[in-house]
Amino acid sequence: LLDAPRPSWKSPVASQPKHMKVLIVEDDPVVRRILEDLLTRWQYEVVSTTNGEQAIQALQVENPPRLAVIDWQMPGMDGVELCCRARHQLKLSPLYMILLTIRGGKANIVQGLESGADDYITKPFDQEELKARVQVGARVVHLQTELAARVNDLEAALEHVKQLQGLLPICCYCKKIRDDRNYWHEVESYITTHSQAKFTHGICPECYQKVVQQI
Repeated sequence: LLDAPRPSWKSPVASQPKHMKVLIVEDDPVVRRILEDLLTRWQYEVVSTTNGEQAIQALQVENPPRLAVIDWQMPGMDGVELCCRARHQLKLSPLYMILLTIRGGKANIVQGLESGADDYITKPFDQEELKARVQVGARVVHLQTELAARVNDLEAALEHVKQLQGLLPICCYCKKIRDDRNYWHEVESYITTHSQAKFTHGICPECYQKVVQQI
């Protein structure tokens, strides 16, 4: 018994989602190339843009990036405006946004987070710190996605249960039930389709006396 292999256990929170899309929004070609190389090395799928308008387009495609590293200071739409538009106008969810900037201080951090960003890293950034923060973002997105899927399953289950609530049109002679499309179904068929109930057949005392004993 002592030599028997022990079952392994791995926390779902600790597991690192692989090949998650990460959007880079950086106008500086040197910094952008560094970010591309690092994220690719860390096994993320990189989508690279140079300004806010390109980023907005990249976030509206089918299967868009769910994590973004965004430079604050860019010509045109800066990082704060991009975070605000992505969070409040596009209402993309789940989307984890990390602001990257040379600005420091509590006021700037508060401004960045209030715009809709989830995290904040100052330049020049430490590679290990960036990696850790990106991993946190990936885990958050992964958990949000799983939670949304479970909520959808729960809503579908509740909607399925609700189908057997309220008034059911039933024929007073043959006892068939009419559905929403005006089709009539046997009681067994209708309940089996609209619930998880299964039927087992028997004979009630009244029918036994009226039918079986008369045979």
